[in-house]
Amino acid sequence: MDYPKYRPRRLRRNERLRELIRETTVSPKNLIYPLFVGPGKDRVQPVSSMPGVAQLSVDRAVIECQEVRALGIPAVILFGIPEHKDSLGTGAYADAGVVQQAIRAIKEKLPELLVITDVCLCEYTDHSHCGVVENGDVDNDATLELLAKEALSHARAGADIVGPSDMMDGRVGAIRQALDQNGFENVAIMAYAAKYASGFYGPFREAAESTPQFGDRRSYQMDPANTDEALREVALDIREGADIVMVKPALAYLDVIYRVKQKFGYPVAAYNVSGEYSMIKAAGQNGWVDETRVMMEVLLSIRRAGADMILTYFAKDAARLLASQ
Repeated sequence: MDYPKYRPRRLRRNERLRELIRETTVSPKNLIYPLFVGPGKDRVQPVSSMPGVAQLSVDRAVIECQEVRALGIPAVILFGIPEHKDSLGTGAYADAGVVQQAIRAIKEKLPELLVITDVCLCEYTDHSHCGVVENGDVDNDATLELLAKEALSHARAGADIVGPSDMMDGRVGAIRQALDQNGFENVAIMAYAAKYASGFYGPFREAAESTPQFGDRRSYQMDPANTDEALREVALDIREGADIVMVKPALAYLDVIYRVKQKFGYPVAAYNVSGEYSMIKAAGQNGWVDETRVMMEVLLSIRRAGADMILTYFAKDAARLLASQ
């Protein structure tokens, strides 16, 4: 149908008309809020490169979760910052570890809030790599047992979903087997299936105190140039038992999100990562962009690409804005 019979602007004249035909929406129910949990009591340590984000002690994390739940956000994901680190990241799978403590405390106060945990060793090792280091390289197979132990410790503490983010080959299968053999067959796995070696992680590494002490993570995280490989990674994780597959980062990898959703039809998560967040925050604080408008445009683009859920530091801000509309 051609102009003048078809006039697309007819349905753009006001907000009610635009709402009526809107194809994609963002709801608080689509959002997952990341939390950085560390030692101490009544501790809030702001992250300088991430305005509005802080390392929290367990008691303060519980308070934060109460606010999150009140805003209609269904889930949080926990990242731990232990008091002590070692070469094997033993704090990651200790029953008294900071994440394990946080899971129990959150579930006691807010049993209906979904608690997801990051399963990786980088926050817990003194070298800040995601696995066991042998002769200057990360030993894939030696790492699997420790990741399975970590996931199992999170499940025992009460986690609803575990999220392996390490990018070791075979880790989803190892975790699924450990969970099933110990009676946790109902604990879901959200696999960081296509996690790229990205420059957008800088602020996160400050927040999680996880900057590698040597080298980088390019030998196990994906090359930003590859998309066919991402589909192979996702397929592998699904075969090994992943319930949700994730693409990380989100904004620079919208094409990957789209391809994953179209090919597999699985629940897809996307991580709107720290660098994406910090750029918008910095530009907004400098008056270079309308922070609120850009925030929602970015979240909408991630949903439009095919993500069912978005891990984002904007979750609370977006939920408040949506509630006010």
